[in-house]
Amino acid sequence: MSTDMDPGLGLNRAVESHPAHVIEAAGDQDMVAAVRLAAEEKRAVGVLATGHGPSLAADGAVLVNTRRMNGVRVDAERATAWIEAGARWRDVLAHTTPHGLAPLNGASPDVGVIGYLTGGGAGLLGRRFGFAADHVRRLRLVTADGRFREVTADTDPDLFWAVRGGKDNFGLVVSAEVDLFPVARLYGGGLYFPAEATADVLHAYAEWVRHLPETMATSVLLARDTALPDAPEPLRGRSVTHLRIACSGDPADGERLVRPIRALRPAALLDTVRDMPYADSGTIHHDPVSAPYVAYDRNVLLGELTADTVDTLLALTAPDTGGAFPTELRHFGGAYARPPEVPNCVGGRDAAFSLFPRATPEPGILRRRDDLLAGLRPWSTGGISLNFAGVEDTGPDRVRAAYAPADFDRLRTLKARHDPDNMFRINFNIPPKGDDR
Repeated sequence: MSTDMDPGLGLNRAVESHPAHVIEAAGDQDMVAAVRLAAEEKRAVGVLATGHGPSLAADGAVLVNTRRMNGVRVDAERATAWIEAGARWRDVLAHTTPHGLAPLNGASPDVGVIGYLTGGGAGLLGRRFGFAADHVRRLRLVTADGRFREVTADTDPDLFWAVRGGKDNFGLVVSAEVDLFPVARLYGGGLYFPAEATADVLHAYAEWVRHLPETMATSVLLARDTALPDAPEPLRGRSVTHLRIACSGDPADGERLVRPIRALRPAALLDTVRDMPYADSGTIHHDPVSAPYVAYDRNVLLGELTADTVDTLLALTAPDTGGAFPTELRHFGGAYARPPEVPNCVGGRDAAFSLFPRATPEPGILRRRDDLLAGLRPWSTGGISLNFAGVEDTGPDRVRAAYAPADFDRLRTLKARHDPDNMFRINFNIPPKGDDR
């Protein structure tokens, strides 16, 4: 167990923490020791893996960093993977793809697995198979009483239900067993259109996705600044509309489905859509792996995408309205909308799309971002996704919006049972029932 790391370590530095103790966990017992230390000193506990989705500052808390716990074991015969708390999706893919198997990973290989799973997890295969949390078979976690538990639908159905979607409100997840799927290749990549094509692309997209099979996952990124070191040459210094495609069905079907979008004019500046091994799936969204940054993430779930929705989105993201920020529109539906075989508390199953703007902290940009979210309210389900939430979403009303009302009430009851002192509160917090602070 080490305590000599930088307590601010994490990709998104929107929160600066000053914890009382920082524990760099090397194994299960370090996580048990951290919880027991927090209980002894009556401190909160926070957990940090990659730091993509910060919430509250861990001031005065025990902060557990899991980056050294990145082990992955694959059982190809059972089509499962056992994944430790600090693993990133790139670690998992390195072990699964040689077997022709795919996890329900996120679009970025750099994202931490456990935070993604416990927040729901909407990725490249989700419209076909559902949320990643729907396919967790087993969890090992340390609860607030300092006990080490292995939790399944049979051993503790209430806790198993709550952790899959409840983030780190119920304990420190040490490892998880997840299902893998026989997906060895994708027909996928990106179509990068010039900014002047944005209106035509978005209107065409809104109609196109109505007819897509569940094997096709798509999203659109309105990128207002592609002056990044790793941006391909045709895109450097340009604002682009990036249509992302991941078809896990027959490549010939994928090519046929993409044909109408390829025919749009003006033509794409760059077309990277191709048949690819699943190991290359991280190239589809082409998320940069960069130095730490500061971003204020927020999101809204949409029940539909109409022509009026598109016009509102275009008006509120137009480059001439002020400071720029990237905005992603992601297609949901399909298996996301179906209840899982083993129930969990993941919300947002009524969403047809998510809208995720990422803003830097300049006041003008934050106001524009909030104007965008407010402008889309007529099409909102009223829900949010915790996997796309940010530091401004930690209030109880915002956290409540991530769940069905009855589920949130049940979560508060279970929180009172498993963590009555709210030790696990450095997060998107679910307060124990009876605690209305």
